[in-house]
Amino acid sequence: MATPEADVDVVVVGAGLSGLICARELRRQGLAVQLLEARERWGGRMHGHTTASGLRVDLGGQWVGTTHHRLIGLLEEFGLRLYPTHYDGEGIFHWNGVPHRAGVEHHYPSSLLFFRPEELNLPPAELHDTLALQRTFLELVERVPPAAPWTAPEAEALDRISIAGWLEQQSAGELARYPFAWLTRMGGSGGIEPHESSILHLAWTQATAPQHETPEAWLVEGGAAQLAARLAAELADVLRLRAPVGAIEQDGGGVRVSHSAGEVVTAAAAVVAIPPPLRLGIRFSPALPPDCSGLLQRSAMGSMVKVLALYPQPFWRERGLNGLGIGNLPTLELTVDSTPPGGPGLLAGFIAGERAVRWQRLPEPQRRQAVLDDLARWWGPQAAEPEELVLHNWNAETWTGGAFTSFPAPGALTTYGPAAQGPHVRVVWAGTEAASRWPGYFEGAIEAGLAAAQQVRELLGG
Repeated sequence: MATPEADVDVVVVGAGLSGLICARELRRQGLAVQLLEARERWGGRMHGHTTASGLRVDLGGQWVGTTHHRLIGLLEEFGLRLYPTHYDGEGIFHWNGVPHRAGVEHHYPSSLLFFRPEELNLPPAELHDTLALQRTFLELVERVPPAAPWTAPEAEALDRISIAGWLEQQSAGELARYPFAWLTRMGGSGGIEPHESSILHLAWTQATAPQHETPEAWLVEGGAAQLAARLAAELADVLRLRAPVGAIEQDGGGVRVSHSAGEVVTAAAAVVAIPPPLRLGIRFSPALPPDCSGLLQRSAMGSMVKVLALYPQPFWRERGLNGLGIGNLPTLELTVDSTPPGGPGLLAGFIAGERAVRWQRLPEPQRRQAVLDDLARWWGPQAAEPEELVLHNWNAETWTGGAFTSFPAPGALTTYGPAAQGPHVRVVWAGTEAASRWPGYFEGAIEAGLAAAQQVRELLGG
């Protein structure tokens, strides 16, 4: 509990989903909490937006998976309803300028990026090699411990070779390489290229957040960001916005958290629930251990742009299409039907990795046109005329710096990874990246927030 000199028991830095969950849990345990957020809004990567037509959409994450049990429980607690992502009918796998229609294969290990491979009309030999390499990778995934990937067999060798380098070792052809590139840019890793991280890291992402568990199974009526709004409303009396933290000083008896214009909050402990690269913007005293700061210096955020295209109705369904588009188009590499019950038609998509970096350098009219051109390639001329097109560049978010999550450079996991475990004296880590299950997803953010609250209780002798 707080000493007479302390303002509160615990300061939580960051009012994204993980920080909100942590602060809520600590208050439920009877502790006095101060929640500090640098932005003018709460929610972090759980960020809602109202379109010109009045529809609430998610600029950040939006999906709920079949095994996201904590998230599902919270949604039920607040009376927020789910509806299934629309996968009925055929999707399109766009490969080297040619669209291939196919149904969804719900057994992911047997699929080619969720599609039934036998329906794609791809060269049989290339398809055989692609599926064989996928099986080899899944065998590797099974050998990676989610909580300690640096202990996997041959971990150092696997961590020192990039995803691209590993694919070269396997003599992978162009088609066989593509699912790995897509997983780095879209499938849980988020916004990175195959040369930027190790094959051990990619295997770890699939061990902790497997695609076969269908992480995009459901959507939330009215948007997932409602959950952050409900949590923030509960914590309104302890939540302070526009309060970026610049320093955390601590001694054996507590912490001093400096924010905004030199204001200081004293507490018995602190929880830092912000993306790992942003922790480098806080001056810690005593300083972070060299291994810990070394890992942060080698962890960057992915490059990601969220795309939302609204239409009067989901016209693609009239042609037996389900809106799922995956492929190597110049800009938009993924679209998913996110139409709410009763409409309007809504396609969600992403521009990721180097595509996002190139896209953000374009003048605004060219950015918009690049997206419209790819929408037309996916779903025909009608797709190039949305009633509204929403483009949100997460790389331009100062207090996030990218999305979906951060990633380590090759070699960083095995060299520095164990240093990420445990608190720094009286400072505990949260945020989705701190999770050992579903990191990079809302479920991971919740797990990490609850785990941080438990660590605080242990630090305080509770």
